[in-house]
Amino acid sequence: MSVTTSHPGIYIQELPSSSHAIVAAPTSIAAFIGYSHPFRTKNFGIAQLLFSFSDYETYFGGLFTSGLTDASLPRAVYQFFLNGGSSAYVVGLQPGLEGATTACFGNASGEMQFTVDVTTDNASTGLLIAAREPTDIVPMAVQVTNVNSGKSSFDLIVTYGTRIETYRGVQLSDVSIKAVNEASALVSISQMNGTSWGTTLPTAKLTSFPATPSNTPASYATGFIADDFLTIFEANSSLDNVEIFNLLMVPGVADNEVVSAALAFAEKKRAFAILDSPAQAPASGASTDHPQPIQYWMSGLGGSPSGYVLPTSQNGALYFPYLVSTDPVTSNNIPMAPSGFVAGIYAATDASRGVWKAPAGLATVVLNTSGPVVSGVMNDPQQGVLNLDSINCLRSFSGVGTVVWGARTLVANNQAYQQSMYVPVRRMTLFIEQTLLVNLRWVVFEPNDEPLWTAIKSSIEAFLLSLYRQGGLQGSTPSEAFQVKCDSTTTTPTDQQNGIVNIVVAFAPLKPAEFVIVKIAQLAGQTAGA
Repeated sequence: MSVTTSHPGIYIQELPSSSHAIVAAPTSIAAFIGYSHPFRTKNFGIAQLLFSFSDYETYFGGLFTSGLTDASLPRAVYQFFLNGGSSAYVVGLQPGLEGATTACFGNASGEMQFTVDVTTDNASTGLLIAAREPTDIVPMAVQVTNVNSGKSSFDLIVTYGTRIETYRGVQLSDVSIKAVNEASALVSISQMNGTSWGTTLPTAKLTSFPATPSNTPASYATGFIADDFLTIFEANSSLDNVEIFNLLMVPGVADNEVVSAALAFAEKKRAFAILDSPAQAPASGASTDHPQPIQYWMSGLGGSPSGYVLPTSQNGALYFPYLVSTDPVTSNNIPMAPSGFVAGIYAATDASRGVWKAPAGLATVVLNTSGPVVSGVMNDPQQGVLNLDSINCLRSFSGVGTVVWGARTLVANNQAYQQSMYVPVRRMTLFIEQTLLVNLRWVVFEPNDEPLWTAIKSSIEAFLLSLYRQGGLQGSTPSEAFQVKCDSTTTTPTDQQNGIVNIVVAFAPLKPAEFVIVKIAQLAGQTAGA
């Protein structure tokens, strides 16, 4: 705004600054996708921002255990916050047994129920047994036994964790069934449609809750259905509409289709995927479930068993093996997927050192674990093979504990991506991209000429200089650490006419000292008093 002059003297005019401060983007906002509690999740398929595991319990109902559905999600989120994570989006998927004819896992009323078919040659009676809002452990065991055909009675035994309810001589009558329903805190019994009490019962029947249908598709055996995850990676999904997250996890999932979709989604969102190895894959040799050692899961390596081919990607890293931890639900020591632990280590390292520091080393002690599963314990030569195949290992060292002992992305030996071989280098690139993407929006619709180019260059240089002073870039001088070009050499007159401004940013990232070579020379021929 110009100053209006009227008298001789000095006038002061404040000019707007052409410089725009750049605020660093976050680096460790996590995103978890997996099956959440089937009864206590408030909204399935919706990305919910959390700041603690207490928040997870509020929105997703906490931990649960199931023999039919993968339950890695809540445990991974639990380990993330315990190991240093501070914020995460969680997308809870609804467990389901689509196509089941003898059982359902979540009906229209939100309850879990199953049927006991007691068909005889002459007639049939069906018991519809539904759960009363269980708290955390799924499934429970239900036994219908000691059936007395003549008296139309049976015994009912319900086991749920450490709780057991036993009902002897239950009659097929309104009075007897009502008495059970009033007494039980776990289940309720009702008639199936089209049946009536009084039909003679057949022999004893044993089932589980929910009963596994005889026509269970093969995918159910793995504890998840791929399509449940794939919808989350589609355009305009709830998670796709989240402006920024940095770490992507699908805990406990080692399915090719899901992993490939997760990596593609991470690349689209400028995020970094932390992936889990197959649960039973051994460090070497073979196991019953996985006849090939873990390294044959990598794409391009000979002998890869059918079903395990991991895509090459600079936006992801694989961690191995599973870690043993105490299950908060059962108090038993169980194997848990490493991605939740490792994501917490990423966040803690970012906070203490910076995104340019590899989330690995003796300082990355993993909390709440007694160490790798037995099949994943390895020695140095064994890890040497895995490391060259971009498989990051978690190992336990005497006097230290369990640590992350690898920092390679999924580019393996692909020469086209060697600049992104290391996790901190790739994450540093993503961090700078995210920061500039958010902070340069002011440029849009500005006059595309020298003043704008100068302002852009000075803003970016100030940001990169701050990273250099924090020790985040390589070089003895700022000019060796980074360069920014935005002038007539990058933006031509044709670009100007088309409304395009081109910015070239180059930087020298720090690379981890992965191999430290120590040379020792011994002096010979010296006297003791020399």
